[in-house]
Formats: sequence, C-alpha cells, structure tokens
Amino acid sequence: MSFLDILMRIYEGFGITTIVTVLGLLYAVPFALLAGTLQHFSTGVSRWIVTAIIEFWRSSPVIVLLYAFYYSLPAFGIYLSGITVGAMVLGLNTGAYGSQSVRAALQALDRGQCEAGLALGLSRFDVLRLVELPQAIAVMIPTFVNEAIQLIKGTALVSLITLTDMTFRAKGLSELSYNPAKIYSALLVAYLIICYPITVFGRHLHASHGKARGGVDEL
Repeated sequence: MSFLDILMRIYEGFGITTIVTVLGLLYAVPFALLAGTLQHFSTGVSRWIVTAIIEFWRSSPVIVLLYAFYYSLPAFGIYLSGITVGAMVLGLNTGAYGSQSVRAALQALDRGQCEAGLALGLSRFDVLRLVELPQAIAVMIPTFVNEAIQLIKGTALVSLITLTDMTFRAKGLSELSYNPAKIYSALLVAYLIICYPITVFGRHLHASHGKARGGVDEL
C-alpha cells in the first residue's frame, strides 16, 4: 500500500476519534468551570474535597483509569460502553487540568469589581455569573483550545478498550503489513493534519487576546 492509501485506511477510524473528542469536551468544559470555581470560593473541608476530586483526575494515569472503568466496573454490575468510558475519562482528566486555569483566572481578577457589584445590590452569585466568569472565560479560551488539542491526542488511548479509532486502525494495519514504521508514521501525520489547524487557531486566539491586553505573547 502507498502512504496515501495507509492514511485513508487510518482515517476510517476518524469517526470514533471525533465522537470521543466531542463527548469528552462535554465532560471537560463543565467540570473545569465547576471544579475551578468551587475550588476558588470554597474553604475548609469543602475545599479539601473539591481539591481531592481534581487531583484524582489529574494525578491518575489515563491508561489505568480507562482499564479500571471499562474492565473493573462490570464486576460491580455497572456496564459502560467503550465510548462512554473513553469520553468520560479523557474529558474529566482534561477538565481537571482546565479547572486550574479557571481558578487562576478568577484569582487574577480585580476584587474591586466584586465589591462594586455587591455595592450595587447584586448577589454574590450574580457577581460571579455576570461579572467574573465572563471575564475569566475570555482569558481562558486559548487555554481551553490547547486542552482540546490534548484531548484529541489522548483519544489514541481508547484503542486499548477496543474502540476502532485511528490508532486501532493503524495497529491492525501494522499487524497485517509487518511494516510498523510506515504505518505509525502515517498515524503521526494523520494526527498532525487534525491538530495543527487547531493549534494555529489557538495561537491566533492567544495573539488576539494579547493585543486586546496591550501585548502579544507567544503560545
């Protein structure tokens, strides 16, 4: 097979890669916003609990989490599909990292804005919803794009729980052709074709945000 033929065969798994990525983002973004916000505002035992949950998803190896949820939960009568497990594990792992960006963005805001909102009669929740989170989210968009790229690359691991994604296709081709160097080089190119445009988009967002703040930083 030519290199192009191999690439096309690998892209037969693009659908699974896309589904896991999109569903993973549906886990990652809400978890990042909720966990980061709670960690910023909570104190005492509640803060410890939130931090423990975040650190569990950040510190646990993704491969181990995939195996644990896919192969161990059935022993307790809980059966989840491979797509569900892959999206949940990758999404919450990504969201746990993103939560720290949320927390940092909230901490960086001028406290005077909160005080002004409270002085105008807004509740603390309304200040968070209407004043703080919109500003924090604007700051975090480039970071979230980077996290999305990491999530896409992380989908390569779902082949370990039998999902026929691009990596699974490449592994099958390698076993049939006995030419792993060529096959996995094509797989590398396949992921590069997907991720590089998103990287450029993230760099553009980061530069635009830097200009809005009076300077441009390199991503």
